Amino acid sequence: MELELQGKVAVVTGASKGIGLAVTRALVREGVKVVAAARDTTLELNELVTQGQVLSVQLDLGTPDGPTRLVAQALEAYGTLDILINNVGAVRPRTGGFLTLTDDEWLWGLNINFLSAVRTTRAALPALIAQGTSTIVNTCSVNAILPDPLVIEYSAAKAALLNFSKALSKEVGRLGVRVNTVSPGPVSTDLWLGQDGVAATVSRASGRTAEEVARQATSGTATGRFTRPEEVANLIVLLASRVVGNVTGADFMIDGGLVQTI
Repeated sequence: MELELQGKVAVVTGASKGIGLAVTRALVREGVKVVAAARDTTLELNELVTQGQVLSVQLDLGTPDGPTRLVAQALEAYGTLDILINNVGAVRPRTGGFLTLTDDEWLWGLNINFLSAVRTTRAALPALIAQGTSTIVNTCSVNAILPDPLVIEYSAAKAALLNFSKALSKEVGRLGVRVNTVSPGPVSTDLWLGQDGVAATVSRASGRTAEEVARQATSGTATGRFTRPEEVANLIVLLASRVVGNVTGADFMIDGGLVQTI
């Protein structure tokens, strides 16, 4: 399928690894010019930069002015913007329970998983509207509708992101901007499987091995495995394309059948 993305300009946040890196790679394959934002760069992202189709921008999107500076650099480089992928996010399993969470920890989770997307969208929206036909895809989570006490503030933030995305889609649809969300279940990235990921953190608190924790995470899925970052990226890139040009305000789960309700 020809996705008609050649020559488009995209901003991808959280682009140095995991889903964000996979999205960046997928967009590059479609001929998109990508402004890849991350707090720290990686060898994998640097390889894409050397190929000439990716501009790497290192900044902290958890700061109030980080998103504004990101969009300003994108517009300075390319003069326009067609696609925004709000992917940055992080999770810290709260093995001690709700009462151990401080205000600062709640604010950290809400800031990185919700407000960073709000601020980046606010900074990018005038340029997206000016294009006449543009797209926003926000990386959400099944935890938006499957609240989990282990990641309680992450679940709340993702629920807010899901609601925000739907509301915004109603406002900007007639202005030519489509807004959709993709909600992965467990994905085989460092967030889940890294040294300080969910599986390792729960392992240290529970006495189970990280492998056992990971197996339990996928035991309720129909496929019995983690989703690969590339699979999430392919869905995101499809939604960024005009070939599905009347899809907006929708959430697409890619969770191996973890959510079993209709």
